[in-house]
Amino acid sequence: MKGDYQELVDEISALLGAPATLENRDFGLIAFGAHDSDDDSAMDPVRTRSILTRRSTPAVRAWFEGFGITRATGPVRIPAAPDAGVFRDRICLPVRHRGVVLGYVWLLDAEPAPSHDRLTAAMEVAARIGELLADEERAGADLSRELRAVLAAERGWQYDMAVAALRTALGPDAEGLHALVCVAPWAGEDSPSPRTVPGAAALCALPWRGPTGPYATAGGPAPVADPGPGGPVLEARPGPPRALAVLVRLRSADNLSPATTAAERLRGPAGAAAVAGIAAPRRGLGDLDHSWHEATAAARAAHAQPRLGPLAHWSELGPYRLLTALPQAEPDPAVRALLGPAHTELARTAEVFLDHAGQAGRTAAALGIHRQTLYYRLSRVEQLTGLDLDTGEDRLLLHMALKTARL
Repeated sequence: MKGDYQELVDEISALLGAPATLENRDFGLIAFGAHDSDDDSAMDPVRTRSILTRRSTPAVRAWFEGFGITRATGPVRIPAAPDAGVFRDRICLPVRHRGVVLGYVWLLDAEPAPSHDRLTAAMEVAARIGELLADEERAGADLSRELRAVLAAERGWQYDMAVAALRTALGPDAEGLHALVCVAPWAGEDSPSPRTVPGAAALCALPWRGPTGPYATAGGPAPVADPGPGGPVLEARPGPPRALAVLVRLRSADNLSPATTAAERLRGPAGAAAVAGIAAPRRGLGDLDHSWHEATAAARAAHAQPRLGPLAHWSELGPYRLLTALPQAEPDPAVRALLGPAHTELARTAEVFLDHAGQAGRTAAALGIHRQTLYYRLSRVEQLTGLDLDTGEDRLLLHMALKTARL
């Protein structure tokens, strides 16, 4: 960003034939043009102090503001005042964006004075500087309260008001393309600065009702499947209280790399147990509630199914798009006993069998057991559940119950 300002300041210097200095609205130095003049009066005390200390004094600020630069929409000529340390006349180009002054470009006035056309061209460059300053200001703003209000509200007037407030805070960015990211569990600060996450428009922490890590559940029986043969027996862990929501700007719906980069960067501080879910990209803010559902569903699925994580996209969840939409309730009575801690191996066998479309040979090979052992375990599953594994609907019920238990 610094380089962008410097290039624009140099462009104004070239247009007007004088070294330019860019300061923010608080008179803090941002960039300055090269000074190669032999005229000692060009480097008066005010300009020298601004460059060396990167800030003007309150007295200098008040003196310059007395010429109406905060209200001006065009160049302002300011006469020399040797008693104030200003040895040369100055031209001030106010840097504005959407009517708000965000900074000032300062130049030494000289003879012959810059033409009207060149000053107009310089003001156009100043407007481009204003866009950069506005973008940086929005990027640094803490919009956690506004984003949290949207994601916590139910559809209705409160949701509409929250969206309107966030839209106002984001400015033109609000109508752009975004993807919402969920990082969970989140044990970091409540709302990291968007400056630390490239592409982030807003971040906030919210309650998290999902599992705490791969193979974990939130308060229910432990899930019953592992990532492959010889995998660990899964244990329940208490769910953490928070997830992090990140609203990421996109340039194209076909390129989610900004969201992926933000998710990976935030997963690092969150710890090894954290996963991330990315919602489908959307333009504007009206459907952020749907995006949050998708992002949290993808994060829950990433916890539940290691092959989807640690970073899962809503568009790639497959059947978990339906399973995550189901209300979190007690397991179906038919499978409740099977999901108990005493039968984890049977439940694992049943899930692998169903994952392999009921093909006994592939299932036995995946589990590393003899086919007769597989048949025995499947018969025990049928006894415990009362389900017939030769019936399609019974298989569907069992498969859904096993997958949902992971969530």
